[in-house]
Amino acid sequence: MALMPKREKYRKQMRGVVKGNATRGNYVAFGDAGLQTLEAGWITGQQIEAARIAISRAVGRAGKYWIRIFPHKPVTGKPLEVRMGTGKGEPEFHCAVVKPGTILFEVGGIPKAMARMALNKAANKMPTRCRLVERAHQLG
Repeated sequence: MALMPKREKYRKQMRGVVKGNATRGNYVAFGDAGLQTLEAGWITGQQIEAARIAISRAVGRAGKYWIRIFPHKPVTGKPLEVRMGTGKGEPEFHCAVVKPGTILFEVGGIPKAMARMALNKAANKMPTRCRLVERAHQLG
């Protein structure tokens, strides 16, 4: 089952415009390696779930993984062969709005080669270009 919010204040949202780079959620915070998006876009709940399954199968019980995005935005659509007008369509799915630099997934507690393999499998499920980043260990 795809991710979606339990409750919403409003059923329908406007599309909006994605501008600029991510200023929050743009560094590896929990694990040792992460998957960072290089483009702005919408990532659906189904795509997040597909990547989650790919990571969990690759990691197994050895390590741990974190999902850093959640699909809050409802996307509406009208049925096929319906004339223009008569209002906005019904919500079809939910998506996460991501900016360039957003960390999508993180993995930890596994070797680098295994982490690279797991995140590459997740990157293949994403609609945007992604890259692998490692944690910047801070001193002090």
